[in-house]
Amino acid sequence: MPTEQEKSAFSERLRTALDNGPDAVKGATDLARHFNLRHHATAPVSTQTAHKWLSARAIPTSDKIDTLAAWLNVTAHWLHYGPEPVLPPVKTRKDGQRKDIKYPVSVETLTLAEKIRALSPRKRYLIEELITQFDQEPPDQT
Repeated sequence: MPTEQEKSAFSERLRTALDNGPDAVKGATDLARHFNLRHHATAPVSTQTAHKWLSARAIPTSDKIDTLAAWLNVTAHWLHYGPEPVLPPVKTRKDGQRKDIKYPVSVETLTLAEKIRALSPRKRYLIEELITQFDQEPPDQT
């Protein structure tokens, strides 16, 4: 369940994207109309639902965020969660390999990477956070 702060932040990002978007949107009715032209679901989004997005009372589901992001030319991650974390630059060795990789790339590594890439942005973020937590723990002394 999103917090009030998350709903408010989403609403602000949505309004910013709409202000900079390709179509003039003047409220919930326009938002619902433009959205429904692009999102082909079994039931259209109502004006009331669009109003909840704009008034920080609800955050759409990930499939709807994907449609909004594609329409408004922003990333789904930014629209849903805000700016992506800034990662430090990757250092490489003379042979072009990354310095931070401890193991050679294998079929198993690539398979795992593909599975992670296929997850929703939220789930990928959670996996990254979990790995970061494990990476920060001291090694087992067993």
